[in-house]
Amino acid sequence: MIEAGSAAASEGERDAIRMIAGQGLKAEICTYVRALREDIDYAADLGADSVHLVVPSSDLHIQKKLRKTRDQVLEMAFSAVTYARDHGLMVELSAEDASRADQDYLLSLFRGGVERGADRLCFCDTVGLLTPERAAGVIPPLCVAPLSIHCHNDLGFALATTVSAMRSGAGCAHTTVNGLGERAGNTAFEELVMSLEVLYGYETGIRTEEIYPLSSLVSRLTGVPLATNKAIVGEMAFTHESGIHAHGVLREPSTYEPVRPESVGRRRRIVLGKHSGSASVDAALSELNYHPDEPQKKEILKRIKSLGDEGKRVTDADLMAIAEAVMGLTCQPTLRLRQVTVVSGNTVIPTASVTLVVKGEEVTGAATGTGPVDAAIEALRRSVADVADIRLEEYHVDAIRGGTDALVDVTVRLAKDGKIITSRGARTDIIMASVEAVISGMNRLIGRE
Repeated sequence: MIEAGSAAASEGERDAIRMIAGQGLKAEICTYVRALREDIDYAADLGADSVHLVVPSSDLHIQKKLRKTRDQVLEMAFSAVTYARDHGLMVELSAEDASRADQDYLLSLFRGGVERGADRLCFCDTVGLLTPERAAGVIPPLCVAPLSIHCHNDLGFALATTVSAMRSGAGCAHTTVNGLGERAGNTAFEELVMSLEVLYGYETGIRTEEIYPLSSLVSRLTGVPLATNKAIVGEMAFTHESGIHAHGVLREPSTYEPVRPESVGRRRRIVLGKHSGSASVDAALSELNYHPDEPQKKEILKRIKSLGDEGKRVTDADLMAIAEAVMGLTCQPTLRLRQVTVVSGNTVIPTASVTLVVKGEEVTGAATGTGPVDAAIEALRRSVADVADIRLEEYHVDAIRGGTDALVDVTVRLAKDGKIITSRGARTDIIMASVEAVISGMNRLIGRE
């Protein structure tokens, strides 16, 4: 089931619901409504299959928010259920703030709703106050019809409470991709799916290998970045630096990975830093086709740890530069930047032009993009297209310190013919930092040949 928004919110929201309902999806399309006929009329007109009919159930909400009595709310709820059913809509009757409601009153609300045709019920832990232990006690008596659990994560208990409620009789869970939602968000879709699959051996039917692509898409479209340490989909979820961890995971992944990264559409990353051990450095050097002797390996490891102590992330390009310096190798850059010009503003499409010296020949390329950085990177990519097809797989930016003159640290992940490399650029200008990172990575990818 997809709850596609609130029809009463705005004209734009209604357009969105109408479009989603018209896509012919296998999922049931639902919309959030209050116990108001106008909301229900919208839902019916927009082509929704069902309504998530939400009514306050705690005295706090009934008295302070609605300024009504318990009986008045029951009358509103039952009337709305009947009205929605008469308009051909399935109804999920939802008790808002159910965690703080009188349980006898809650049961009367649910029983009365089912008697009037409600198809499903929903227990809303609106401000995240329900504990897993309490959920195990309050959920079973309320299962007078198929019951959903809707948890918020204000105190970090959303996932645990959702699982407890499902084990206690709730047959459905309300989740959001990446845990998006009011305040601290709702139960995260990806966390619940993988918890059920891995910890409880329950086959959800979800194509789990699509989880990370979905998560990344939602993050990009909503503009809400993923926390670095977010479970399952965060940047560090399958990243290993510690010498002990990296050594173990290189021998047997399950030693430090409860879930195979491929099962959720991810790839394992071994990063180098001050916690790195000789095993992970050896593996990284071998992958990049460097074969130093033992004294050289020790010096390379020493320099990596020194960079890590300075708080820097050690990219592939850093490792290659260190290895070449220690081993006495020389690598002439294939690409050199002559100039880059970027035009952007609220009345023009972001456009970039770059001039590179590619293997001794001057090449100029231009491109547009969704922003100035995107345009500059695309112009670089096009400029080297005759030499190599290089793709940008990942882009990450950090401000080293606050202020408008902050040094910007850009890390990129580039791919060519199945080879992947990370590189870094640091400038006060984010465009130049990005260009520096990309050219560094391109040189390393092309130069390896």
